[in-house]
Amino acid sequence: MLHLDLDAFFAAVEQRDKPSLRGKPVVVGGVGGRGVVSTASYEARVYGVRSAMSTREARARCPHAAFLSGRFHAYRDTSQRVMALLRDASPLVEPLSLDEAFVDLEQADLPDLTVPTVTAFAERLRAGVVEVTGGLTASVGVGTSKFVAKIASDLDKPDGLVVVAPGAELELLRPMDVRVIPGVGPATAERLRRVGIHTVADLETVSEDEMVRLLGKASGHWLFQLARAQDDRPVVPEREAKSVSVEGTYDTDLTDRRLMEGLLTRQASDVAGRLRKHGLSGRTVTIKVRLHDFTTLSRSTTLVSPTDSAATIARLARALLVDLDTSGGVRLLGVGVSGLADWVQEDLFGETGQEDEDEVLPAVEVPHHSRRAWAPGMDVVHAEHGRGWVWGSGRGVVTVRFETAESPAGPVRSFRDDDPELSPWQPPEPAGAEEEGVL
Repeated sequence: MLHLDLDAFFAAVEQRDKPSLRGKPVVVGGVGGRGVVSTASYEARVYGVRSAMSTREARARCPHAAFLSGRFHAYRDTSQRVMALLRDASPLVEPLSLDEAFVDLEQADLPDLTVPTVTAFAERLRAGVVEVTGGLTASVGVGTSKFVAKIASDLDKPDGLVVVAPGAELELLRPMDVRVIPGVGPATAERLRRVGIHTVADLETVSEDEMVRLLGKASGHWLFQLARAQDDRPVVPEREAKSVSVEGTYDTDLTDRRLMEGLLTRQASDVAGRLRKHGLSGRTVTIKVRLHDFTTLSRSTTLVSPTDSAATIARLARALLVDLDTSGGVRLLGVGVSGLADWVQEDLFGETGQEDEDEVLPAVEVPHHSRRAWAPGMDVVHAEHGRGWVWGSGRGVVTVRFETAESPAGPVRSFRDDDPELSPWQPPEPAGAEEEGVL
């Protein structure tokens, strides 16, 4: 198994496309008062900025960073290039998100699966990523299972490669903290600590019966297996989506309900934007919540008529969260809309569409008709100066830096925010393009 993870993906795409930001701190996420960080560049991480942190705290830690609202079209396009590269290598590719995927190397038509062969293959793959993305790097792990490959890809970030030889899995895992195992969040780690279990080696000494008594059947069995590097989960190729959904996995388990509600609101806005882009609407709103112990829950509610309203989807998503016990911590949140239709019941609940207007979602297209016309980082074009991106706006003024990925760092100009010569820019939609289901 091979696991590939694009390094600081959203921020890296922004640095690629904005020469003036290369080598500088970049934070992608909500830029409003209740914004949440989606991704921070490694230059920003030095100051303690991380995903799922409030933008307010991120600004306090790194006030000189560039805070950008995100550009889904750029992330989607880059992701599609990487996933195509992976599928050329193996027919069994399982995308986990726009920037992460598993690859089954047994199907990769390699002469053998020895360490030198898979190492050389992984190096070629990493070089291919740099080429097809215009300079982005990926961290890659290779192992005998998904679990080991994922652990390996985290060991030498950024731009690293770690291959775990068959038979060396336990030697690698034993010294590691138990929190390296998926599903061991703060609450589970504390429960294990109380009985003297700190490392994977400690966990390995506990019988399955004891583990089940301590953590419950599902979690106990899961940890018992992974502590022994036993993971037979196959790579599941992507299937045709029958819904539009967005989900995020967070480096630190979430415990703040207000923060979770804010994340769901932003995800709902993203889902609504994609529905509108394709002229779709949906009746069933679903939230997905993966708890600290790796238990995955989902809750759904169905409307009488389909909607593409961000405010409606967000309100229903937040209501669905109310009944779930998230006190132990949440590692993944997601919002989806299914029951798709190509029509919309207008103004279903008398919505104005302006709820939470101050919140700009990471990786969301800003509709041209939106009251917030000039989001930081968005692509624009000027009749005289050409293409650039929004540095900032307010008080009737929008400031633009004119540069692209192919140009040197460009000049900065300010305009009236209603300047007729300045307009948003998006690349033409390629023929046959399919929307990614998960961000």
